[in-house]
Amino acid sequence: MYNVDINLIKMVTDHYWVQRPRVVEKITYNGRTFYNKFEKINERLTRQVMNQHDSKELVVAHSLINSRDKVENIVIDYNGRDPQRFWHRAQLLLREEGFLNFTAYETKTPGHLHLYIHKGHTTLQEAYQLGKMLSMKLASRMPKQWRVFPDPDLPREYNILTLPYALYEKERGTSWSRHM
Repeated sequence: MYNVDINLIKMVTDHYWVQRPRVVEKITYNGRTFYNKFEKINERLTRQVMNQHDSKELVVAHSLINSRDKVENIVIDYNGRDPQRFWHRAQLLLREEGFLNFTAYETKTPGHLHLYIHKGHTTLQEAYQLGKMLSMKLASRMPKQWRVFPDPDLPREYNILTLPYALYEKERGTSWSRHM
């Protein structure tokens, strides 16, 4: 049973992506060639599909960009060796920048995190700029071991993330601010 707290992610659920063992599509974008192994399924993302992902029958991903070029979340995909240190640094930076709602989820690989920054209806260009700014500020405090999504250097078919496997940490609201 898929029981990960994903209520605040606000995923695009009118379609989803399933990883296949072969290359599904060859994409040329900005002079680069991408070989996509995720197949787009034009059906609603349901609990049944999420349960199949949780039981590792399928690898399911969701899109970050909706059909109206809006983004609900900016995601930092951390692939380093010290997730606790990353979480601590990112948490301080995000609070400093005025973000109050963000959640880190564990991925399939132990020690790797997806940090969802819940921004709300944001235009695609603003999301690109905000992601780049947050990444640069975080890189000034620690070695860069992450990618930010959505990424303008990747085609839409690559601005997807696999569903989370477990909750790592979450920050909600201004409960911490009264201690400042």
